[in-house]
Amino acid sequence: MDILTYTVVPVQSIMQPSGHLGVTEPISIAGPADNDTAKTRELEKFLVSAGLYESQEEAVLREEVLGRLDQIVKLWVKQISRNKGFNEQLVLEANAKIFTFGSYRLGVHGPGADIDTLCVGPRHASREEDFFIELHAMLAEMPEVTELHPVPDAHVPVMKFKFNGISIDLVYARLSSWVIPEDLDISQESILRNVDEQSVRSLNGCRVTDQILRLVPNIQHFRTTLRCMKLWAKKRGVYSNVTGFLGGINWALLVARICQLYPNAIPSMLVSRFFRVYTQWRWPNPVMLCAIEEGTLGLPVWDPRRNPRDRTHQMPIITPAYPCMNSSYNVSSSTLRVMKEEFQRGNDMCEALEMNKADWFTLFEQYPFFESYRNYLQIDITAMDDDDLRNWKGWVESRLRQLTLKIERHTFGMLQCHPHPCDFVDTMRKGRHCAFFMGLQRKQGVPLQEGQQFDIRATVDEFRHSVNMYMSWKPGMEIFVSHVRRRQIPTFVFPGGTRPARPARVQGIIGKPTSGSKVLQSVPRSKSSVSELGETIDDNAGATFDSFKRKSLDTATDTMPGKRTFSSPTLGRLSSESDAEASEDQAAIAKGGSNKNQQNLAEEVALKAITSGAFEEYLTEVEDLDAIEDYAPTGVSGISSEKLRDSTPPQEPFPGRGACGEYLAPKYELAGFQNGNMEELESTVILGYIFGK
Repeated sequence: MDILTYTVVPVQSIMQPSGHLGVTEPISIAGPADNDTAKTRELEKFLVSAGLYESQEEAVLREEVLGRLDQIVKLWVKQISRNKGFNEQLVLEANAKIFTFGSYRLGVHGPGADIDTLCVGPRHASREEDFFIELHAMLAEMPEVTELHPVPDAHVPVMKFKFNGISIDLVYARLSSWVIPEDLDISQESILRNVDEQSVRSLNGCRVTDQILRLVPNIQHFRTTLRCMKLWAKKRGVYSNVTGFLGGINWALLVARICQLYPNAIPSMLVSRFFRVYTQWRWPNPVMLCAIEEGTLGLPVWDPRRNPRDRTHQMPIITPAYPCMNSSYNVSSSTLRVMKEEFQRGNDMCEALEMNKADWFTLFEQYPFFESYRNYLQIDITAMDDDDLRNWKGWVESRLRQLTLKIERHTFGMLQCHPHPCDFVDTMRKGRHCAFFMGLQRKQGVPLQEGQQFDIRATVDEFRHSVNMYMSWKPGMEIFVSHVRRRQIPTFVFPGGTRPARPARVQGIIGKPTSGSKVLQSVPRSKSSVSELGETIDDNAGATFDSFKRKSLDTATDTMPGKRTFSSPTLGRLSSESDAEASEDQAAIAKGGSNKNQQNLAEEVALKAITSGAFEEYLTEVEDLDAIEDYAPTGVSGISSEKLRDSTPPQEPFPGRGACGEYLAPKYELAGFQNGNMEELESTVILGYIFGK
């Protein structure tokens, strides 16, 4: 059997009529210098040492598993065709096919990573009965299959299991055709005709992945850079779509755009340019790999001119396959602030790398989350058994973004949240338990008002109430939210259960390396004064789209009957101030100078043109966050946020609680105090006050 038939689809780059990839011309077509080649070799060695590549044995096993899975779904569709009374000729022609997508299809998966797979079946093979019942029963009887877990209520319904130890996430798309050809091309728009919404989502996982590979100039350089950026995002705590940061597809799109802008760059250059570009990017201008096509099927696409919800998006990163959508709708103003600070830190690190004042290890330092804030929210959840905890945890995690949005709204953006993307388990605690944490800080750069307080008790109660509406709630599923100070952080969150010693105070400048060392000693998270580790005072922190100039969008063009496209509103258009700056820069280039200086200045001018354009007048301020909190349910662990229970579960009041489950304790407040030049949040009553279920 030709295993690769099921795992690899030929990819061919899509060149624009102008001869380049993307919606603009490249910023620079310069190739690598000797120093860039040397740093790329160092980067590749670092990635290998970090354990990002699987062994040849595991790679072969994955291919064997995919081939076996393809055989199983072919047998499954013939079996259900026979059970439905089809004649033998139709049973013989009945077919299903396996595709891959996500990190495996992109070629950036690591050891132990799961494989995102898509099963495409004919119109008579239903999702509810045939896929989640019949195919599930077949898999359950196979000794190679373990940890089988169907998740039919997810935003994208999925069947999770392990096959010979390889983790598989299997989604299903039901086409309108009676027969699925073996050479099926799912890249064609017509494949989406007359299919249900869940099938469109399932198909677009593959369609987007393949389109990304077609839209980058060098796939190998793209893959190495993406591996690097995914590792960096995980180390710096900004890799998580569900908590309001970015997931794998988002990082892939951001990296692909940099590859388009620097088509001849190699990985070390692309990493540096990644931070250089996105440090200057004026969100919410969208990142797009190609023009948005409205298509002929009438499916909704991302368009802030027509869709009010699209106007509220903080960090639009648009998928390149029809229907083009914003893949980063979960980003909030608080999480965008954190990512912008991390982009700035990454840019500072890369500049130090170029001056040989840092190495790759410094760029990938773990973010000290539990040393970066003075105040945190701790969200503890419990359940009776492992299955209940997995489902309960998935539901609660999918709602954490709501808590961030509610705190932002109820404090008018003055209290900022930084959710940790991972959960923590106290192994010494009895029962099934895990905890999430969220850093809290006052919006930086805003004058402190004497006596100002943040009372978020009602906010937490509202969040708790929405979580308790989980329709699959069972006894034992509990949630507790408490405010803890930095010194009160439980030790189970630290490696080895030991609280690390407090580091020395961070300096606000890049320190000179010690003798014989090339390691960067200290760099703040943003170009601002630093009061204490991770706590900066930045007048621009927390800025949202309402601070940007708005101009009308006039980029729509008709490409063919029934199809309409529009490109990024930033392209070829600058604000009036940027126009003046561009004229000055062009004059500077015309004056001459060294080739190196001219090249750098020309690149800077091109970068301004792409990143500093105004979003359009169609953006409006968010008036009702309640209307957008459930814009697109994440459905983690199979929980759809559209399906809520009608009421909270019956329960006996816990000791010390009122009839509704609230602790009978003093009012919870967070208040601000002045401490010299330091801004700090304090609890006016009991720091450990818990909002129970």
